[in-house]
Order: sequence, then C-alpha cells, then structure tokens
Amino acid sequence: MQTIDYTDFLRIELKIGTIIRAENFEKARKPAYKIWVDLGELGVKKSSAQITDHYTLESLIGKQVMCVCNFPPKQIADFISEVLVTGFSDSEGKIVLASVDQAVPNGARLH
Repeated sequence: MQTIDYTDFLRIELKIGTIIRAENFEKARKPAYKIWVDLGELGVKKSSAQITDHYTLESLIGKQVMCVCNFPPKQIADFISEVLVTGFSDSEGKIVLASVDQAVPNGARLH
C-alpha cells in the first residue's frame, strides 16, 4: 500500500450530505440512480450512483452519505455528476454507502 502524508489527505474534501431526491438513471450503462445531495453551505449537488442492489429510491431519501466534493464534474450520459458518493463493496462487489451512525450537519468535513 502506498502511503501519503497528512497534507495529501487534507486536499480531499470529504463531506457529509443528506440525499433529498433520487431517480432511476435510465440512460446509464449499468443500473444506477441520479441522486441530489444537500451538502449545507456547498448547496445541493448531483451524483450518479450504482447503488441499486442495496437501496430503493424511497430508502435513500433522508440518508446521510459521505461525498468527495472536489473532483471535477463528470458527464455520464446526459447527466453531470458533481460529487462522488462513497461506499464499500460487500462480499459480492455490490456497493454499501459510507454513512454516519449519528446525524451531523450537512457539509461537515471528515477528520
């Protein structure tokens, strides 16, 4: 494993946000959702997420998720993904969202 120093870690803007809207992403090549995340002072940002195995659209609303906020926007089909919603692969390679076990303010940064 390659090591980084603390200043490298500080360059990554990992922030928590609340999913406020979710839709099926019909034009994505792999099953995905379009999601909108309230990131506090950063505003509401869009993301495309391949998380359809463990989550329904309804179960996502109100869920707090950890996002990388300083990647450049990425166009996926006809949608611009502004943040990367993070997660971990389960034993079958399906994504489980990175979240918190207690509510924290939207836009809070990971330390």
